[in-house]
Amino acid sequence: MSRRDTQAAPQLTLPVGERDHARGAAGAAVTLVEYGDYECPYCGRAYPIVKEIQKRLGRRLRFVFRNFPLRESHPHAQHAAEAAEAAGAQAKFWEMHDRLFERQFALDDDNLVEYAGDLGLDAERVRKELAGRVYEPRVREDFRSGVASGVNGTPTFFVNGVRHDEAWELEPLLATLERAAKVK
Repeated sequence: MSRRDTQAAPQLTLPVGERDHARGAAGAAVTLVEYGDYECPYCGRAYPIVKEIQKRLGRRLRFVFRNFPLRESHPHAQHAAEAAEAAGAQAKFWEMHDRLFERQFALDDDNLVEYAGDLGLDAERVRKELAGRVYEPRVREDFRSGVASGVNGTPTFFVNGVRHDEAWELEPLLATLERAAKVK
Protein backbone atom coordinates (compact mmCIF):
# COMPACT_ATOMS: atom_id res chain seq x y z
CA MET A 1 0.00 0.00 0.00
CA SER A 2 1.38 3.40 -0.91
CA ARG A 3 1.44 6.35 1.46
CA ARG A 4 -1.24 8.00 -0.68
CA ASP A 5 -3.53 4.98 -0.09
CA THR A 6 -3.21 5.21 3.68
CA GLN A 7 -3.59 8.96 4.08
CA ALA A 8 -6.65 11.02 3.30
CA ALA A 9 -6.18 13.91 0.89
CA PRO A 10 -6.03 17.32 2.57
CA GLN A 11 -9.36 19.09 3.01
CA LEU A 12 -10.36 22.75 2.83
CA THR A 13 -10.10 24.14 6.34
CA LEU A 14 -12.19 27.19 5.45
CA PRO A 15 -15.43 25.96 3.88
CA VAL A 16 -16.78 27.79 0.85
CA GLY A 17 -19.18 30.47 1.98
CA GLU A 18 -20.50 33.99 1.59
CA ARG A 19 -17.03 35.55 1.73
CA ASP A 20 -15.93 33.72 -1.40
CA HIS A 21 -16.04 34.83 -5.00
CA ALA A 22 -18.07 32.11 -6.69
CA ARG A 23 -19.49 31.52 -10.14
CA GLY A 24 -22.39 29.11 -10.05
CA ALA A 25 -25.04 28.18 -7.52
CA ALA A 26 -24.25 27.03 -3.99
CA GLY A 27 -26.35 23.93 -4.71
CA ALA A 28 -24.35 22.94 -7.80
CA ALA A 29 -23.46 19.26 -8.10
CA VAL A 30 -19.74 19.98 -7.74
CA THR A 31 -17.62 22.80 -6.33
CA LEU A 32 -14.15 23.51 -7.69
CA VAL A 33 -11.95 25.80 -5.59
CA GLU A 34 -8.74 27.18 -7.04
CA TYR A 35 -6.00 28.75 -4.96
CA GLY A 36 -4.20 30.85 -7.52
CA ASP A 37 -1.66 33.57 -8.19
CA TYR A 38 -2.33 36.07 -10.99
CA GLU A 39 1.34 36.19 -11.97
CA CYS A 40 1.95 32.43 -11.89
CA PRO A 41 2.54 31.00 -15.38
CA TYR A 42 0.93 27.68 -14.36
CA CYS A 43 -2.19 29.52 -13.19
CA GLY A 44 -2.13 31.31 -16.53
CA ARG A 45 -2.15 27.90 -18.24
CA ALA A 46 -4.95 26.69 -15.98
CA TYR A 47 -7.14 29.76 -16.65
CA PRO A 48 -8.48 28.66 -20.10
CA ILE A 49 -8.85 25.09 -18.80
CA VAL A 50 -11.11 26.30 -15.98
CA LYS A 51 -13.05 28.44 -18.48
CA GLU A 52 -13.64 25.38 -20.68
CA ILE A 53 -14.68 23.29 -17.67
CA GLN A 54 -17.17 25.99 -16.67
CA LYS A 55 -18.57 25.95 -20.20
CA ARG A 56 -18.86 22.15 -20.31
CA LEU A 57 -20.32 21.63 -16.84
CA GLY A 58 -22.54 24.71 -16.88
CA ARG A 59 -25.00 24.82 -13.99
CA ARG A 60 -23.58 21.64 -12.44
CA LEU A 61 -20.42 23.56 -11.39
CA ARG A 62 -19.69 26.21 -8.79
CA PHE A 63 -16.21 27.67 -9.25
CA VAL A 64 -14.48 29.56 -6.44
CA PHE A 65 -11.20 31.49 -6.72
CA ARG A 66 -9.06 32.22 -3.68
CA ASN A 67 -5.91 34.32 -3.64
CA PHE A 68 -2.58 32.64 -3.03
CA PRO A 69 0.06 35.16 -4.16
CA LEU A 70 3.57 33.74 -4.11
CA ARG A 71 5.22 37.08 -3.34
CA GLU A 72 8.82 35.88 -3.36
CA SER A 73 8.50 34.50 -6.91
CA HIS A 74 5.95 36.93 -8.32
CA PRO A 75 6.47 40.55 -7.25
CA HIS A 76 3.17 41.79 -8.73
CA ALA A 77 0.96 38.96 -7.47
CA GLN A 78 0.01 40.56 -4.14
CA HIS A 79 -1.17 43.84 -5.66
CA ALA A 80 -2.92 41.99 -8.49
CA ALA A 81 -4.87 40.01 -5.88
CA GLU A 82 -5.69 43.23 -4.01
CA ALA A 83 -6.84 44.82 -7.30
CA ALA A 84 -9.19 41.87 -7.89
CA GLU A 85 -10.59 42.35 -4.39
CA ALA A 86 -10.95 46.10 -5.01
CA ALA A 87 -12.86 45.29 -8.18
CA GLY A 88 -14.99 42.88 -6.18
CA ALA A 89 -15.93 45.72 -3.84
CA GLN A 90 -17.33 47.43 -6.95
CA ALA A 91 -19.14 44.24 -8.09
CA LYS A 92 -16.61 43.37 -10.83
CA PHE A 93 -14.38 40.71 -9.29
CA TRP A 94 -14.73 38.24 -12.15
CA GLU A 95 -14.17 40.86 -14.82
CA MET A 96 -10.91 41.88 -13.13
CA HIS A 97 -9.96 38.24 -12.46
CA ASP A 98 -10.26 37.49 -16.18
CA ARG A 99 -8.40 40.65 -17.21
CA LEU A 100 -5.50 39.87 -14.87
CA PHE A 101 -5.04 36.38 -16.29
CA GLU A 102 -5.42 37.62 -19.86
CA ARG A 103 -2.79 40.32 -19.24
CA GLN A 104 -0.39 38.47 -16.93
CA PHE A 105 2.54 40.14 -18.67
CA ALA A 106 1.49 43.61 -17.41
CA LEU A 107 0.57 43.65 -13.71
CA ASP A 108 2.27 46.71 -12.27
CA ASP A 109 0.14 49.18 -10.32
CA ASP A 110 -0.37 51.54 -13.28
CA ASN A 111 -1.69 48.63 -15.36
CA LEU A 112 -3.99 47.52 -12.53
CA VAL A 113 -5.50 51.00 -12.30
CA GLU A 114 -5.80 51.15 -16.09
CA TYR A 115 -7.68 47.84 -16.11
CA ALA A 116 -10.02 49.18 -13.43
CA GLY A 117 -10.85 52.14 -15.66
CA ASP A 118 -11.27 49.90 -18.71
CA LEU A 119 -13.78 47.81 -16.75
CA GLY A 120 -15.84 50.84 -15.75
CA LEU A 121 -14.66 50.90 -12.15
CA ASP A 122 -13.78 53.99 -10.15
CA ALA A 123 -10.08 53.80 -11.05
CA GLU A 124 -9.05 56.51 -8.60
CA ARG A 125 -10.71 54.59 -5.78
CA VAL A 126 -8.81 51.44 -6.83
CA ARG A 127 -5.53 53.43 -6.92
CA LYS A 128 -6.16 54.71 -3.38
CA GLU A 129 -7.18 51.28 -2.11
CA LEU A 130 -4.01 49.72 -3.55
CA ALA A 131 -1.84 52.44 -2.00
CA GLY A 132 -3.62 52.02 1.35
CA ARG A 133 -3.39 48.19 1.21
CA VAL A 134 -7.12 48.08 2.00
CA TYR A 135 -7.56 44.51 0.76
CA GLU A 136 -4.27 43.10 2.09
CA PRO A 137 -6.04 41.46 5.10
CA ARG A 138 -8.54 39.73 2.79
CA VAL A 139 -5.78 38.39 0.55
CA ARG A 140 -3.82 37.28 3.63
CA GLU A 141 -6.93 35.44 4.92
CA ASP A 142 -7.19 33.50 1.63
CA PHE A 143 -3.47 32.73 1.73
CA ARG A 144 -3.58 31.49 5.32
CA SER A 145 -6.61 29.32 4.62
CA GLY A 146 -4.66 27.81 1.73
CA VAL A 147 -1.64 27.04 3.89
CA ALA A 148 -3.91 25.47 6.51
CA SER A 149 -5.51 23.37 3.76
CA GLY A 150 -2.19 22.03 2.49
CA VAL A 151 -1.65 24.39 -0.45
CA ASN A 152 2.04 24.65 -1.23
CA GLY A 153 2.01 25.91 -4.82
CA THR A 154 -0.25 27.31 -7.49
CA PRO A 155 -2.59 26.42 -8.89
CA THR A 156 -4.00 24.09 -6.27
CA PHE A 157 -7.51 22.78 -6.78
CA PHE A 158 -10.06 21.32 -4.37
CA VAL A 159 -13.03 19.28 -5.59
CA ASN A 160 -15.93 19.31 -3.14
CA GLY A 161 -13.51 20.28 -0.38
CA VAL A 162 -10.84 17.64 -1.07
CA ARG A 163 -7.47 18.59 -2.59
CA HIS A 164 -7.12 17.38 -6.16
CA ASP A 165 -3.60 15.95 -6.43
CA GLU A 166 -3.93 14.52 -9.93
CA ALA A 167 -3.25 16.33 -13.22
CA TRP A 168 -5.19 19.53 -13.83
CA GLU A 169 -5.14 19.41 -17.61
CA LEU A 170 -8.60 19.62 -19.15
CA GLU A 171 -9.58 15.96 -19.56
CA PRO A 172 -8.28 14.56 -16.22
CA LEU A 173 -9.72 17.45 -14.20
CA LEU A 174 -13.02 17.30 -16.07
CA ALA A 175 -13.24 13.53 -15.46
CA THR A 176 -12.67 14.07 -11.72
CA LEU A 177 -15.36 16.75 -11.62
CA GLU A 178 -17.80 14.56 -13.56
CA ARG A 179 -17.26 11.71 -11.08
CA ALA A 180 -17.71 14.06 -8.13
CA ALA A 181 -20.91 15.49 -9.63
CA LYS A 182 -22.40 11.99 -9.89
CA VAL A 183 -21.57 11.18 -6.26
CA LYS A 184 -23.39 14.20 -4.83
